[in-house]
Amino acid sequence: MGNKNRVASLAVSRPKTRLKTEVAVMEKQILNNRNLAIMIAAFAAVYVLWGSTYLAIKYAIETLPPFLMAGSRFVFAGTVLMIWARFSKDYETPTRAHWKTSFVVGTLLLLGGNGGVVLAQHYISSSLAALLVATEPFWIVLLSWLWLGKSRPNLKTILGIAIGFFGVWLLINGNTMNNAANVGSMQFFGAIAVMLAAMSWATGSIYGLRAPVPKSSILTAGMQMFSGGMVLLVVSLLTGEMSRFDISGVSANSLFGLLYLIIAGSLIGFTAYSWLLKNAQPAMVSTYAYVNPIVAGFLGWLIAGETFTGQMLIGATVIVGSVVLITSHDKNDKDSKKSTEIHQSNMPTGTPKTISASA
Repeated sequence: MGNKNRVASLAVSRPKTRLKTEVAVMEKQILNNRNLAIMIAAFAAVYVLWGSTYLAIKYAIETLPPFLMAGSRFVFAGTVLMIWARFSKDYETPTRAHWKTSFVVGTLLLLGGNGGVVLAQHYISSSLAALLVATEPFWIVLLSWLWLGKSRPNLKTILGIAIGFFGVWLLINGNTMNNAANVGSMQFFGAIAVMLAAMSWATGSIYGLRAPVPKSSILTAGMQMFSGGMVLLVVSLLTGEMSRFDISGVSANSLFGLLYLIIAGSLIGFTAYSWLLKNAQPAMVSTYAYVNPIVAGFLGWLIAGETFTGQMLIGATVIVGSVVLITSHDKNDKDSKKSTEIHQSNMPTGTPKTISASA
């Protein structure tokens, strides 16, 4: 009799167990599908939104002073991120050392980096600016070796840097050769300004790796945006931008460009990037450095009517190829993970994380 009851109970329990298992599998599939959808949306944001910020800058500075525009943008976005971070689990009260890091990194990234790009786009196209920004990994490699004492660049990396600078020459020469002398010289100035901006980003990114920062990447980015934005506003004041600024002369295109940079570039783009850093492989996340210039070039051609010469197209291909060569590491490369983490860009650094040059 006892055996019969045991068999009956097993017969009843097995369907229940199987049902629970099937429900758990379905829940896991739903969660995976949801995460996949979020990941696709996050990559789309980092690829498209950050790639489009170069064109947004072009329109924003049509009637807005460059340093005033950039400073207002980052002060507002930084304030929003700091308020957001205040309610996060890993929030901590910023120390004096944290603020020092924020002002140093914010100045290098946002005044020297973003400010340089904004200023340069008075003289060069948004697509050319984006392509020249893609040279930042060259400076990252060189400064990591000279400053951080990392291993000497191997032959593949040196070859990538050499090829990349050849691509830069093709790009700049192809852009200026068909213009009048005075126009060509100003475009050359703009191109050099972007190159210096890329070096400034690289310097700020590397400095931020060893400097004290808060645990929260959102708080870190917010503090650096706010600090860099304040420095940009001071520069705007010292250069007389504010005294010459007439708000009645601001066009709808410039206002929309500024709002787009704040919302799409800084807030949405950063949120997507932060999520990807925690949920995707660093090598996958770093691919935005290759995609952004392509998106910027396409949108510049499609919307703003920017043109490319054949030599510029070859130069662009050479630069993107050299960046791929430099940032592709062997499996046994001890520095590969760190190099990927500091790989790119135009926004604030986190705990060793950087973001995009126009974000």
